[in-house]
Amino acid sequence: MSGATHTAGPRLYDRAAELAAVARLSAGVAAGRGGVLFVTGSPGEGRTALLSRAAHDFPGTAHRVAAPHHRGPWSAARALFAALAPTPAAGRRALRVARGEGGLARAVAALVAGETAVLICLDDLHLWDAHSRAALAAAWQESGGRPARTGWLVSAARHHRLPEVPGAATVRLGRLTAAGARALLDDLCPPGAAAGPVGERLLDEAAGHPGVLAATVRRLTPPQLTGALPLPRPAVDDSVLVEVYGGLLARLPAASRRLLGTVAVVALAGRTGSGGAGSAASAVGGDGGSAATGARGRNAPAEPLEGLVADGLLCRRGGGAVGFDDPFLGRAALASARTPWREGPRVPGPPGDPASPAPLGPAADGSDPADRTAVGAALARGAGHRADRLGPPAGVRGLSPLARGRAQLVRGLAALAGGPVMHAHEALLQAAELLRGRAPVEASDARFLAMEAAWAGGDVAACLAALDGGEEVRGLERDFAEGLSAALTVRLDEARTALTRVVEGDGGADDPRLLLRAGSAALVIGDTAAAARIHARALVRARAEHRTALLPHALEQLAYAELRAGRYGLAARTAREGLRTAESTGQYNVAAHQHAVLALVASVEGDGPAVAEHAGRALATAGPHGLVQAATLAEWALARDELGRGLAAQAAARLVPLVRPGPRGGHFALRMLVVPCFVEAGVAAGRVVEAREAAGEYAAWAALGVDGPARAQSARCRALLAEGEAPAYWFREAVRHHDGSGNDFERARTLLAYGAWLRRRRRPGDARGPLRDALVTFERAAAEGWAAHARSELRATGGASGGAAGPGAPRELTPQQQRIVRLVARGATNQEVADHLCLSPRTVDHHLRGVFARLGIRSRVELPGVVDEWDAAARPAAR
Repeated sequence: MSGATHTAGPRLYDRAAELAAVARLSAGVAAGRGGVLFVTGSPGEGRTALLSRAAHDFPGTAHRVAAPHHRGPWSAARALFAALAPTPAAGRRALRVARGEGGLARAVAALVAGETAVLICLDDLHLWDAHSRAALAAAWQESGGRPARTGWLVSAARHHRLPEVPGAATVRLGRLTAAGARALLDDLCPPGAAAGPVGERLLDEAAGHPGVLAATVRRLTPPQLTGALPLPRPAVDDSVLVEVYGGLLARLPAASRRLLGTVAVVALAGRTGSGGAGSAASAVGGDGGSAATGARGRNAPAEPLEGLVADGLLCRRGGGAVGFDDPFLGRAALASARTPWREGPRVPGPPGDPASPAPLGPAADGSDPADRTAVGAALARGAGHRADRLGPPAGVRGLSPLARGRAQLVRGLAALAGGPVMHAHEALLQAAELLRGRAPVEASDARFLAMEAAWAGGDVAACLAALDGGEEVRGLERDFAEGLSAALTVRLDEARTALTRVVEGDGGADDPRLLLRAGSAALVIGDTAAAARIHARALVRARAEHRTALLPHALEQLAYAELRAGRYGLAARTAREGLRTAESTGQYNVAAHQHAVLALVASVEGDGPAVAEHAGRALATAGPHGLVQAATLAEWALARDELGRGLAAQAAARLVPLVRPGPRGGHFALRMLVVPCFVEAGVAAGRVVEAREAAGEYAAWAALGVDGPARAQSARCRALLAEGEAPAYWFREAVRHHDGSGNDFERARTLLAYGAWLRRRRRPGDARGPLRDALVTFERAAAEGWAAHARSELRATGGASGGAAGPGAPRELTPQQQRIVRLVARGATNQEVADHLCLSPRTVDHHLRGVFARLGIRSRVELPGVVDEWDAAARPAAR
């Protein structure tokens, strides 16, 4: 017996218990008791079909109400009243009643007063707006508020939290039995189709899920269903699961979708080993997630994870692990979040050709030239042929897995050098799978290069997918993979233990590839001095071995390490050399990162045109190639330049996306580093609430000890946000932490902010010491923009350097007026000048009127010419 129920209404399969519950509800309505019955289930399990059948079988009046497409306040209640009311005017009156004292129960009672028995079937309650759901729950909970002969049959997704309603019953739809699924398949297919092995395979892969089975059959052709053509492998592919579960996933919050995607990656890796994680779980978007161990990602707070567990979308297993009760949901989450990779065949060109991919290490250098020639010839023969729409050419099919793996490695290296980095990630993971067990060293390198591609793209889940699954990796390389995975899933104690071994071993050899990984490990655990030292050693080894293609990458890593250590002059020198070598070898993604480093250095030096030039060139490549790390550095540089020019509001607006978690935010490894700059800009621009929220998160991150200056900068943030005399304490705490962090530039910035605060508190004598120390440090670091700011603050205190007019400036203008003139000449508005100097706009306007009178000018448009004259007069004196 199939388990189907045969009536004139819609046919259901294996739903005898659910139909019995509906029958009990109908009997209660007929007896005047009313009632509420909830029906829950996963997408595609037949909630809507059950409601249709119940409405068809009900002996009285049945109304079916679907969730409206527009989801606004009371939109679902409007749809309900439109279905119940005889006229639109009556529906509008019922909505007014529902919003009043009587509530929705009174409005429904008025609309169905003439009916003897009414069944109201509400579909997809989880898609109703909050106002309507609250009104419904209140109506159901009232003991005598609803009509005696009205019943409610309500469907909702399995994860939706149903309201507490006394006396309500709940039925949960499940999967079909083998007999029920067979009956459904027979009804879906033409006569004689889906028999024998074809049907068995469809039933096996659909696993009793009616929606998945129906969607799979719809995508198959009649020859495939009859067995004349083979079924695709798998028959239940990603497109089927996205069709069935896509609506559910699309309506989840972005943070929840990212968590589901990351759990799916790790769950798949755990089931299939390195092969599954490498090929099927290539790229999951997002910057935070949860590993199968239950750890949370860097940007994923605890609330989304616990909410997903509470809603039933995830379940907890032994040892605190989390996973999917519904494996189809896990596969759909993975497929929905994956970045597709479709790159046509590309034949490697001759050495020296800019279009030819440059190998970045022995993984490509060790390949057999004969294999590469065969690959190129086979790809060239198949290009453009009509038969390639049905599969790869025979020449490619005949290649060994080793040859195909090396071909994919070449494609991945080419994309990593000058193409979309997530394309490179996918190709390199596929190469690692093909090379696994055949060329272990090359397979290991391919996985680490895939991780580098995902890191440049800001994709945490893709990094984890690349790091998990390389059985060939041993020793310190295994420590590096496990330590980095622990860091990405915020298991910092485990990460420090493993990565410290890597740093202490300097990569375990003089191989520059291994040294670069050791330097990266040092950066992850916050040891910037060790990172710079190890990367410098890797650079020396790469030069000694004439590793031309590896040089740009080594210079890129060293420049970034010097930047993190606060050695901006060395960072700029290294980045310029790296830029030349990257452009000469066609590694344009590396060049974009070097441009971003140079933009940040220029923002320290106060060179606005250089910031704009380098940041613009970095963003021009970062956008189309998905270089989230380079884009974040470039935007940060632009914001720092704007903040230095007094454009605090513009800087804060630029930084807000960088400090917020999410797929449209900044890079996951840079987000916290940007927060101190945002707090400074936010306080100056009046965005105190956002600045305070960011500072709180930053304080928690600083306590983890993964960045040397973080504790000091956290104290500086608290000082900027504090009121009264509290900033004095926090500024002193910041200076105390700076003394042990080793970043002199950030210490000088704190001293400058402290001195400026003391001056504004009318304590010029106390302010001069911090300001002089800050000035000396800025001058030593060639940070002319910050040095000019410190000099201006020092002059405003009236000390030994104060009181004198700036070089070339009229002595009748005060230092404060000179500063206002320079800011206005750069294009700042009165409000922006006031934010920068902590004045009121009225005070700025007063100063400007005095400046106009003393200089004999009429408007602010003449001020740029005045400043140019000052600077021209100052040049001979400087010489």
